[in-house]
Amino acid sequence: MKTRIAVLVSGGGTNLQALIDAQRRGELPDGEIVLVVSNNPNAYALERAKSAGIETAVCARPDMERKLIDTLEAHSIEMMILAGFMAILSRDFVTRWPDRIINIHPSLIPSFCGEGFYGLRVHQAALDYGVKVTGATVHYVNEIPDGGRIICQKAVDIQDGDTPEVLQRRVMEQAEWLLLPRAAQIVAQRIRSESGE
Repeated sequence: MKTRIAVLVSGGGTNLQALIDAQRRGELPDGEIVLVVSNNPNAYALERAKSAGIETAVCARPDMERKLIDTLEAHSIEMMILAGFMAILSRDFVTRWPDRIINIHPSLIPSFCGEGFYGLRVHQAALDYGVKVTGATVHYVNEIPDGGRIICQKAVDIQDGDTPEVLQRRVMEQAEWLLLPRAAQIVAQRIRSESGE
């Protein structure tokens, strides 16, 4: 049996699409995306999931985490991927699934990460600081924003004249969309082997 994966989203779902495409190409042999959950009922990512034939759910405030736990347990979810999920999960939540929740962050952690660093803010901070290299990181999720153990990273060069929007696109294309499926397979394989599959 493949590891049952839920992807948690809040927005457009470009990283979700990268995961769906990788799954179609056979690059996620030990896992299967069976559910996409959003805290935003208007997230375009939900449309991407429906187009791919993946079940969807919305778990919004109030009581988002309670709804999320009930939904995940009802679908026997073994692993979660946060792909642009704009909510910080509590310690109580993440300790229910130790080393089974992963997140993608658009910088080379520990740079430009933690609370308040998301979306274009991350890329603006990198440009403001003048770094020459940025990238993306996939890490395990714990109670500290962007604080879990790193699974993999990929560097991306910053070019003269980059805007936050241009840099965001390059980081997605050259790092995020490659790293996230790779990390998903690594973790899905580990979970599957731990369960004796």
